[in-house]
Amino acid sequence: MVASLATRHGKRVALGPPLRRHLGLRLRVPEVDTDALGTFTGEIERPGPAEQVVVAKARLGMAAAGCAVGVASEGSFGPHPSLPWCSLQVEYVALVDDRLGLVVRERATSLASNHAELLTDGRDRGELLQFARRTGLPGHAVTVAPAVPVPGAAPVKGIVRVPALLAAVAAAATASPDGRARVAADLRAHHNPRRMAVIAEAGRRLARRVATPCPDCATPGFGLVATHPGLPCAACGTPTDLVAERVSGCGSCGYRRVEPVRPGAADPGVCPHCNP
Repeated sequence: MVASLATRHGKRVALGPPLRRHLGLRLRVPEVDTDALGTFTGEIERPGPAEQVVVAKARLGMAAAGCAVGVASEGSFGPHPSLPWCSLQVEYVALVDDRLGLVVRERATSLASNHAELLTDGRDRGELLQFARRTGLPGHAVTVAPAVPVPGAAPVKGIVRVPALLAAVAAAATASPDGRARVAADLRAHHNPRRMAVIAEAGRRLARRVATPCPDCATPGFGLVATHPGLPCAACGTPTDLVAERVSGCGSCGYRRVEPVRPGAADPGVCPHCNP
């Protein structure tokens, strides 16, 4: 069976193998402007949460390819809710099947992204090159834009060589009213192998989920829908923030199955009573 994949950034290499292996899907990549649904560099704002936009992106590909089944991924980066000094990457992958009236989403997360940015006037070349090395240049690309947005001054993307980086920073700093450039990791998948690896993991999870039928109605896509915190401390029994129960569910009939986490006790090191 053929399914569309809405991407301009080479994601078939990550999503194709698990979807072919588990579901027998072959992915067709049509010409589609996925940037219309948002860009990491901010020229176009994403029109909604990633978990909604990923479905809209899949449907964009389906319309362009003339397919009844479509796949897409959508990523977001930001501070971790519990570890605000860490950047959290969340990758959503969705499969839409209009034959079955089915929408299945999965996600994968990572704290190992290279999501970072630097504001610089370009004079401290050592600082700039150190930042580039931290983001993974030349294996990972960077983007450069004026620190203060300037009409007509589009970000330069896909920079993987130092001479191009230095030239782009000089031009952006000159164009910016504050004399600085914004240098950032290029988060587009085809220029960011770390991100592509997380997309692949999300794809594997999606494939396994779609291959799992609901035990009540047999509709594909049965899997995790919620978690409940409160895993008790092994020493004193105080509820912690760790997951105590996992809830699996069906998007079609609404069947739910609640399963306790094993082992059923938390390390006292995460207990608010034993280790306040």
